[in-house]
Amino acid sequence: MSQGEHTVAEQILRLRSQIDDHNYRYYVLDDPQIPDVDYDRLFRELQALESEHPALVTPDSPTQRVGAMGDTSFDAITHRIPMLSLDNAFDEEELREFDRRIHDRLKTDQAITYVCEPKLDGLAVSLHYEQGLLVRAATRGDGYVGEDITGNIRTIPSVPLKLRGEAVPELVEVRGEVYMPKAGFESLNRTLTEQGEKTFVNPRNAAAGSLRQKNSAVTARRPLEMCAYSVAVPDEGVLPATHWDCLQRVRDWGFRINPEMRQAEGVEDCLQAYQALLDKRADLPYEIDGIVFKVNRLDLQAELGFVSRAPRWAIAHKFPAEEALTVLEGVDFQVGRTGAVTPVARLKPVFVGGVTVSNATLHNMDEIRRLDVHVGDTVFVRRAGDVIPQVVKVVLDKRPANAGVVERPTACPVCQSDIVQIEGEAVARCSGGLFCPAQRKEAIRHYASRKALDIEGLGEKWIDILVEREMVKTVADLYTLDKFDLMGLERMGEKSATNLVNAIHDSKQPELWRFIYALGIREVGEATAKALARHYGTLESLMQADEESLQEVADVGPIVAGHVRSFFDQAHNQETIAALRENGVAWQQETVDAGGQPLEGQTWVLTGTLGEMTRDEAKAILERLGAKVSGSVSGKTSCVVAGESAGSKLTKAQSLGVKVLDESEFASVLASFGAGPAT
Repeated sequence: MSQGEHTVAEQILRLRSQIDDHNYRYYVLDDPQIPDVDYDRLFRELQALESEHPALVTPDSPTQRVGAMGDTSFDAITHRIPMLSLDNAFDEEELREFDRRIHDRLKTDQAITYVCEPKLDGLAVSLHYEQGLLVRAATRGDGYVGEDITGNIRTIPSVPLKLRGEAVPELVEVRGEVYMPKAGFESLNRTLTEQGEKTFVNPRNAAAGSLRQKNSAVTARRPLEMCAYSVAVPDEGVLPATHWDCLQRVRDWGFRINPEMRQAEGVEDCLQAYQALLDKRADLPYEIDGIVFKVNRLDLQAELGFVSRAPRWAIAHKFPAEEALTVLEGVDFQVGRTGAVTPVARLKPVFVGGVTVSNATLHNMDEIRRLDVHVGDTVFVRRAGDVIPQVVKVVLDKRPANAGVVERPTACPVCQSDIVQIEGEAVARCSGGLFCPAQRKEAIRHYASRKALDIEGLGEKWIDILVEREMVKTVADLYTLDKFDLMGLERMGEKSATNLVNAIHDSKQPELWRFIYALGIREVGEATAKALARHYGTLESLMQADEESLQEVADVGPIVAGHVRSFFDQAHNQETIAALRENGVAWQQETVDAGGQPLEGQTWVLTGTLGEMTRDEAKAILERLGAKVSGSVSGKTSCVVAGESAGSKLTKAQSLGVKVLDESEFASVLASFGAGPAT
């Protein structure tokens, strides 16, 4: 052997060793160490070397195998017909070359009809039926010998235990893909996380791991599906003449076939089918990694035949990889419009999902701890369609000695307010809601909303413009605007500017509860704001309240109390409230009834049309009297006020024996408390 041949032999041995190792990790350990695109690159490199040096090809080479052997703890099943894998095309030219080879072998210039099938990302299986009954199921294994998974396959709802129809052959083998839909995969990983167990990297691994469970009861709880893609019988004369019609026959027997399948006339139509499916990829409820093109006519398939590991009449045109391996170079923390503080991975740029990715989400600190992410780690990055790239796994074997632990900052990276994470919540948040530049637009939008200070005309478009031009940095700056400032904005005329300035001015004396609600304190909605206003009477008393006293307020628990206290503890929020005062905002004080409120603890329901007041006015009066106003009737309802055209709520109240008042009776009750529309 020459020196050059010796070097090539070493390369081949190295590649075989790498591929065998990755096959073992993927098929046996369910713990892949590289993404598919890197595996494909290694395999194609080995194929090319062996093609150039055929004397170095040996029977134990991965290129001479169809797949990888499975866990031998399952009984072995020899396939009557080998389950071959497919050659791959990675670009348009490789698909055109495949089509040219078909034409050359068939010695025809006519367009070939192909069946286009989504390449599901799961586990290939073979199901054997005798007299229409399922008797045996196997994995592909190495293509010649697979694993007996009959008990587990029987648990999958989409696998028929008995074939439908009358024209069922005595012996038939149906092949297909077992996969896990995206929603089921996400649900399974959530459950595994809650149980403190290892999660799966992707739906493909989840499907493979679920099918290889020793206990079929575990498989039965996994959301697996099966989709058929081929059929074989001893007597092929009983089958239709085309692959497409065979799949329709299989569907009639009770199998699921993929609804995205179509037929294509010639390679140009195939390319259109590829692009159409690629465009739909992100919206499909299951993972696919390409599209398979198969010559439709079975007689042409037979004429084309096979090579050692793949049919000549089919090819898989792969989509851009959705997973890639790269290095996590750092972690930054970003602040969202609602104050959520999110860790973002800074990555060594990598091409994945059709684009170059340099950042990926890590969701929250719980996810960082679950993945055990360190700076410097080699990580799997996943990007599906338009979904934000995310880190899904760490390759612990590649962790460097100097890998750094990720720590969440204690202060907001934007405004330096405290970052607060209330016990029981996954998300940490910046507590500088009124001041933080990252939250400006959301804070102003909420402050001006109808249920808060109701500043008519101050919609999202104008808020965006005012913030982006730095005319408004906090809600206090709204009260410094004059019509001449606003008239300088595009499409803001004098009348519109005057109306907006007047609307801002009219918001200067809000009810206390509205002002509290307008501050945008986390978890403080209308009802809680009203309860706080009634309990404390003044904003000053509320701002000084500790968490223990806050929890004495109805509907305020530890989480809400924590958010309220954190909000008022921030110096920037205090400064903004002081600036609102200086700019003329004077919220009304609430009268606190030391003896309690007459309807405290009661739940009332309003239904139908009232003549003397609106439903909103009636609701406000009841809440001032201490009642909770609900939108539904139950056995715990204290009273229902029924106006004109009262419907199902009145009927339900009568059936439950709940007290019902008409409008005049309701007015009398209010009058007895010195309350009413005019009071």
